[in-house]
Amino acid sequence: MTRKLIRIFALMAALALVAAACGDTEEAPPPPPETVVVTSIVTETETITETVTEVVTSVVTETETVTETVEVEVPVEVEMENPLAGTTVTVFGPESSDAEAGSHQAALDIFAAQNGMTIQYTGERSFSDLINAQAAGGNPPDIAVFPQPGKIADFAREGWLLPIPDDVLATMDENIGAAWNSFGNVDGVQYAIPTKADLKSLVWYRPADFAANGYDVPTTWADLRALTQQMINDGNVPWCVGIESGGATGWAFTDWVEDLTLRYQGAEFYDQWVDHSIPFNSPEMNAIWTEILDLWNTPGAVYAEGGTISSTFFGDNGRPLVEGDCMMHRQASFFPDGTGFGPDGVDVFYFPSVSGDRPVLGAGTLVAAFRDAPEVWAVMEYYATPQYADNRQRFQNLSKGGGAVLSGFLSPNLNANLDLYQPLEQSFLDILFTAEVVRFDGSDLMPAAVGAGTFWTEATSAVNGDKTVEEATQAIENSWP
Repeated sequence: MTRKLIRIFALMAALALVAAACGDTEEAPPPPPETVVVTSIVTETETITETVTEVVTSVVTETETVTETVEVEVPVEVEMENPLAGTTVTVFGPESSDAEAGSHQAALDIFAAQNGMTIQYTGERSFSDLINAQAAGGNPPDIAVFPQPGKIADFAREGWLLPIPDDVLATMDENIGAAWNSFGNVDGVQYAIPTKADLKSLVWYRPADFAANGYDVPTTWADLRALTQQMINDGNVPWCVGIESGGATGWAFTDWVEDLTLRYQGAEFYDQWVDHSIPFNSPEMNAIWTEILDLWNTPGAVYAEGGTISSTFFGDNGRPLVEGDCMMHRQASFFPDGTGFGPDGVDVFYFPSVSGDRPVLGAGTLVAAFRDAPEVWAVMEYYATPQYADNRQRFQNLSKGGGAVLSGFLSPNLNANLDLYQPLEQSFLDILFTAEVVRFDGSDLMPAAVGAGTFWTEATSAVNGDKTVEEATQAIENSWP
């Protein structure tokens, strides 16, 4: 902030001086200006001191009742010039759409304006590849927005990322739960702050279509398999499925693998699989891959907008679900714009469990810093506050035109204003915050060469039938660094 805000109560002090000094007005002449002594004035410049003295002196000399020299304390409140003023912080991340990148930048602009600084956000879909080159080349941004904790771990161990200072950690711990904070912890040191959450353990459906066909929402995996077959028998297509996503093609299949791993094998097995204590090609993992492919390859089970599962963009399944080309679509808490939600539109149910527990698979983004500077840590701390969460959500809502639409943003901040979210979004947050078992997307936790590499590509090969399950998982196992 370039200007100083100064509030001087000199006039009040002068009047108090006058009242205190009243005496015999007939004999005592007014004292000369130099007899007035103003002490204990908190100032930053001589200009302020002279101004205060002048104001007090002028009031005193115009009052003939003053008979003695007095000392007064004039409180002066001075707001120091903001040390962030004039600084610039660069932020780089994967959010590149007008809604996502624009809302992100707008939320940062508020903090920048409050502090007379500049914060520049740049979003690229190819973030994962570009950040590798930038970090290795010694030209990273000040702050990066990571969708993959595994990459955070890689960068931290390379010495590229900076541990978060204690004062920033305190703000993070005050606002974000331990389960989410753990995703930014590497070898006992906190390097990243969660800024966005996605809920993945969801199945989207149309309640009206279920009601018209007499279908009940399944509560177990066995129920879901039985419902799939019942829909086929009734001439309905149960699932919309697509895994195409440019250079990230295959990640949608990995979500199914991770959700079923939590359900079939539990959280402890999941953690050991993610950190490679359990081989990627273990019999348990092969069985889960086979379970998914058997479901997808059942005749009549899948509608693929692009002709095949691997050529159908994962985000293109919203329209066919709405139009009745399929009955169910497993996807995270983001959904295409222009969709009506609720009993008369599209709703969600929890991706059923196998054994009766309710594990939750999540994802999201975390911010980590490459440069040690006060302005960088100030922005990092802002990311951990409810103010960032609320500002981001307000702009997300505006970007979608307001109304009964989903913003596409969920905050992991426990102190965020839930009134800014639609009822459906509030139910997402309730699931995230109350789940007994929450695990981050496994591929995002693994070393990038696997989680953002062979896991995706070998999954695509298996879906296409180019490799058997055993061949695909063996290739992934061989690629583990």
